[in-house]
Amino acid sequence: MKWIKKIIHKCIVIANRLIYRFIPVDDHTILFIAFHGRGYSDNPKAIHQYMIQDERFKNYKFVWAIKNHKKKNIYIENAKIIEYFSFSYFYYLAHSKIWVVNCKLPGYVLKKENQIYLQTWHGTPLKKLAHDIELDKNATFYRSQMDAQSMYKTYDVDVSRYNYMISPNAFCSKIFPHAFNIHPSKLIETGYPRNDILSHVDLNRVKEKKKQLNLPLDKKVILYAPTWRDNSYVAAGYTFKLQADFHKWKEILSDEYVVIFKPHYLIINTFKEDKELEGFLYSVDATMDIAQLYECCDILITDYSSVFFDYAILNRPIYFYMYDLEEYAKDLRGFYLDIYNELPGKIYRKEEEMLKDISNSIFDFNKLSSFNSYFNNKEDGYASKRVVDILYEDINHGAQ
Repeated sequence: MKWIKKIIHKCIVIANRLIYRFIPVDDHTILFIAFHGRGYSDNPKAIHQYMIQDERFKNYKFVWAIKNHKKKNIYIENAKIIEYFSFSYFYYLAHSKIWVVNCKLPGYVLKKENQIYLQTWHGTPLKKLAHDIELDKNATFYRSQMDAQSMYKTYDVDVSRYNYMISPNAFCSKIFPHAFNIHPSKLIETGYPRNDILSHVDLNRVKEKKKQLNLPLDKKVILYAPTWRDNSYVAAGYTFKLQADFHKWKEILSDEYVVIFKPHYLIINTFKEDKELEGFLYSVDATMDIAQLYECCDILITDYSSVFFDYAILNRPIYFYMYDLEEYAKDLRGFYLDIYNELPGKIYRKEEEMLKDISNSIFDFNKLSSFNSYFNNKEDGYASKRVVDILYEDINHGAQ
């Protein structure tokens, strides 16, 4: 079965190469892709939602490429949904004036000179990425088994197609040129459209979200969102060994808090439900868009995930549970930040110390304020407007 899929895949790619030049570009069609078709989310979603309210785009056609969209029963207001990696997908790649994408597109994707590719990316990095990842000679990446030069090339091919790449903050404007090997002129420092909602918290929206998740309205909510480890994987994806004793968390925190456990979407192993934790621990699907959870959570606990950059906008406490810090820092990718001095919260190696500080409301808000002044300098609730204004100006005055 796998070899049949590979043949079909290759045939589609070849067919696309032969015909894409003959498909005309429609100046009023925009294609959106988030996480290789995983769903309707992230910066592309925020940009789309802004555009459908903008009179300047009232005559535009919006197209979303989503995997298994019929099975997922997805509805998107004012948008045509097509199957990711289908003939329709390749047709709209060739036909759309603008691509709005938050992930690295494969090398087989072809772009015309009169098309505009907006790369939104999907987070401010704590861990080193792309050209900044250093590998020993002959070393390969854990799961892909790709060597450094091959990995760098996948980024270079995609970056060569960008017209614009969003930089969410001053930090990324400094990091992205060498990480992605991109010319600074292609960066637009606008803030992240997906974060606009965090600057305009709606208490009624928060209440509705808590009801949807069956959370008690009389308790504060802790979001626990760990990331994957590069060296913990199987053929199907990354695995994660949970190092949290939720029974201890319940013992110390349950009078005031409940916990949402949200693993990273790349983690494939599931976690068994424990009846003793019912009413305290609420597990959500790894594929859920984590941005939907931020508003209704009073505290974030994470490790090396970049989610804290976004969550910090809310000016709520963040705790870093890094039980495997030495192994992660030395054996895996390494960090951009001086984590002991630049993170917006304290690092904990032992969960009990962290839980006691949470219980006693011990948190340094001055550190959080200092962090936001640099890393969230553009997050004022109007990033979507800034991005869309740039695109509209380009459409009307010629692509770069």
